[in-house]
Amino acid sequence: MGTPDFSVPALRRLAAQDDFHISLVITQPDRPRGRGKKLTASPVKTAALTLGLDVFQPEKLNSEKAKEKLLSLQPDFFVVAAFGQILSQEILDIPKVLPINIHASLLPKYRGASPIQASILNGDKVTGITTMIMAKDMDAGDILMTSTTPISKLDTAQDIHDRLGLIGADLIVETIHAILDNHLEPAPQDHSKATYVKMLKKGDGKINWALGNRQICAHINAMTPWPGAFTNLGNKRIKIYKAQASDLPSRQEPGVIFQCDKEGIHVATGNGSLVILELMGTSGKRLKAGEFLCGHKIDPPVKFDSV
Repeated sequence: MGTPDFSVPALRRLAAQDDFHISLVITQPDRPRGRGKKLTASPVKTAALTLGLDVFQPEKLNSEKAKEKLLSLQPDFFVVAAFGQILSQEILDIPKVLPINIHASLLPKYRGASPIQASILNGDKVTGITTMIMAKDMDAGDILMTSTTPISKLDTAQDIHDRLGLIGADLIVETIHAILDNHLEPAPQDHSKATYVKMLKKGDGKINWALGNRQICAHINAMTPWPGAFTNLGNKRIKIYKAQASDLPSRQEPGVIFQCDKEGIHVATGNGSLVILELMGTSGKRLKAGEFLCGHKIDPPVKFDSV
């Protein structure tokens, strides 16, 4: 069970195993996307059809009809990765061995919908994947296995997402084999250490220039590619894709562009300054700062968010 790109590596890795048989792939119904609002299949559906697997797309998996379909398959395992629906206890009780979830954090840290972004926003040095037994409460089940990866100052949410998708694919195969070989003892989570992260909204991308330069850089990385870190210059929205903390001092107030040079666009923050390296204006094209300045003349000092 899965829906977005994150789930696809695990599906492919499981399908490649000679000792596993995927009896069904469950994903969200096709949704309207893009400017034309054309009905579009999820990445998991596209991958499953390419692999020649049966696909089921219930609007509600907790329905009686869906339950009967799952029971008829007599599955040993459920493998769930970013499916997008909460499963009832009745559904979780169906597999003969276990329902297993692939979660993109080191639980009990960052239960919920945006663990990758949270790890970058909070300046964590390490993140990872947890495989766990699914429970009725969100991301609260016993831990089966974990695998870690470092977070660099340059990593965006997309970078971490792609790495964790591949790590999760390896870990789920390792987890199932360990269970079948009786080499794995589930470990209860320490619920007192649990933290929760919400689903992101478009407005969460707005940059707060009163924060320090390193915090803002982390925010830009965390919001890339979605919802995108943004600010306003006059009445125009500017998306910022890449920036780095700068040692260049500024006596300007936060959000003021105080210098433009070959290095980029220098902006004062609540603590220090940063230099914008890649951004997008109303043209809709992602540009390096130098390219942007060729078509958008900026005469410092001028302030972001001065609508």
